Amino acid sequence: MASNINDSKLKHALSDRQVSMITIGGIIGAGLFIVSASAINTIGPAVLISYMLTGLLCFFVMRMLGEMAILNPDSGSFSTYASKALGHWAGFTVGWLYWWYWALVVAFEAVLGAGILNAYFPDIPASGLAISIVILLALTNLFDVRNFGEFEFWFALIKVIAIIIFIAICGLAIFGYWPLAKNVSGIANLYSHGGFLPEGYGSILQGVLITIFSFFGIEMLSIAAAEAKHPEKQIRRSINLVIYRIALFYILSIFLVLCIVPWNDPGLQKMGTFQYVLSVLNVPGTKLVMDIVVFIAVCSVLNSGIYVSSRMLFSLADRGDAPKFLGKVSSGGVPKSAVLLSTATALIAVVANYFFSEGLFSFLLSTIGSIGLIVYLVVACSQYRLRRKLDKQGIELSFKMWLFPWITLAVILLIVMTLGYMFFAEKYQYESLMTGSLTVIILVASFIVNRKKRNQQYVIKSEQSQN
Repeated sequence: MASNINDSKLKHALSDRQVSMITIGGIIGAGLFIVSASAINTIGPAVLISYMLTGLLCFFVMRMLGEMAILNPDSGSFSTYASKALGHWAGFTVGWLYWWYWALVVAFEAVLGAGILNAYFPDIPASGLAISIVILLALTNLFDVRNFGEFEFWFALIKVIAIIIFIAICGLAIFGYWPLAKNVSGIANLYSHGGFLPEGYGSILQGVLITIFSFFGIEMLSIAAAEAKHPEKQIRRSINLVIYRIALFYILSIFLVLCIVPWNDPGLQKMGTFQYVLSVLNVPGTKLVMDIVVFIAVCSVLNSGIYVSSRMLFSLADRGDAPKFLGKVSSGGVPKSAVLLSTATALIAVVANYFFSEGLFSFLLSTIGSIGLIVYLVVACSQYRLRRKLDKQGIELSFKMWLFPWITLAVILLIVMTLGYMFFAEKYQYESLMTGSLTVIILVASFIVNRKKRNQQYVIKSEQSQN
């Protein structure tokens, strides 16, 4: 098994249980508990199809990543693979895109978490709470990688327990065994409010655009694998279980939500999906419990965001696509400079939210709206090119994508169709695509400038050595 030389400086200390929970943590974010309400209110019951499509898309992308990661575990993951398959420019661009995405997500999650805390501690400014959350979780990433793994293990475990309890309560209510529930109508809400497709077939792709944000993060397994004790074993096991986790945590829970409350109930967005459903079922202490769970989900995403963004910076520095100091690691095998820069960027975005125009933070967030789809498109294209090369060389893989190249091409087509739909969709989606495209153009231009400088330096060194 090939491995990146510089990745050997990272500490291979993530245990099997930690890596398993990191994968689950990547699937379950605050998006499931809160953002799913927007998808349900916008699409209706057909959002189930959107979740299924997005889930399959993510599962196939993970299978493709697994094929490449088992062959070559690397902290740069798909960025490194894109460089090999599509060219240096592709690895440079997608690596920086991914880092930018998570730096802003960390800021967004901090603002969300601060809002929850501020409701209970109104005397403390929300800005101070948001900054404190970022700094505290950055500290867990500055020392041994096992600290990150342990925090993420417990964060993910609490989220899993919360969802299982939610599913159990909803299941009892639907079958008439929850004594506190009133007027639960079985599955009638799936078709009695304008039908299963109240917004038409086109809304399914619109649902994919909304739900992809909730799923994005599942790919962090391929980054964490570079610091796992048993990378090949963990990649195989975790990827094979991904589809079942998606079915349990997303498809089943959203199905139960749609059964219990009408899809067009405005209370979903006012209170958040899970909190509103539990309040309808008269579960005592709903608000406090869900605030705790959502806050833990926020901390989990924030913790993971700092981790993966710092490892991507580390890999970019290793390949000469970021300043060299970002590729240095501490005695404990942690790229502290990369962690600090990622944290500082997130803090700047947090400050922009509270102390500058609201439009500035909204604009920054709009630049990442299409990045998830772009990253997955690059993964699929990279796997297609690399697999073609390996097949021509007669190299047999121990872990491979099924039905190659047909499923890979189908995934590419679905992503391109979804991006195309953004162009003709509502104003928000169009603006998100345009700002995301602008980000890509800026990064490609930065790559060209960076390459010219490196070529000039190489020429100067060559001339000096000849003299």
